[in-house]
Amino acid sequence: MTVLHNKTGLFFGSFNPIHNGHLMLAKYILNEYDLAEIWFVVSPQNPLKDKKSLLDEHHRLQLVRLAVEDEPCFKAIDIEFKLDKPSYTINTLVHLKEKYNKPFVLLMGADSAASLKKWKNYEAILNDYEVYVYPRPGDDVASILKHKNLKIINAPQIELSATYIRQAIKAKKDVRFLLSEKVYDYVKEMHFYEK
Repeated sequence: MTVLHNKTGLFFGSFNPIHNGHLMLAKYILNEYDLAEIWFVVSPQNPLKDKKSLLDEHHRLQLVRLAVEDEPCFKAIDIEFKLDKPSYTINTLVHLKEKYNKPFVLLMGADSAASLKKWKNYEAILNDYEVYVYPRPGDDVASILKHKNLKIINAPQIELSATYIRQAIKAKKDVRFLLSEKVYDYVKEMHFYEK
């Protein structure tokens, strides 16, 4: 019997830049869990992150589009560009629910899940949406909130960060195999993160 997957996973992030770790993780979750597709929601400004190291939002969106354009189950989403800043997940979810009548699942790392109580209206998020939490190196999954809609999933821990990639580019190191080919070419052509 075939199980129909109709849920859309929402992978929020600054994607500064999107790298192969993001893509590998998303593909693994898509393959192993009950999702039909994954949308990469590019956040213009995360209220809990420093803005000065951020590449312009339109460039980050373009990098995500390049990274996912050959994967039909992946999609780059810019809904947060049209909403008030800073970007609060609850506001984005309300807009997505109004615009698309489909079940959404939040995908988040254990590091984000550990700070969930700091999020605006986090109780509403947990009551209205499923949240799949993937492990991150060095994060204690046991300290995460217990809730019926919060599910710790088994996914590979990928020790690759956008911070490392930015630092490596600045230090003139080769990051060719850490980014998808199109993303690598665009970053190089535009001289992103070199200064």
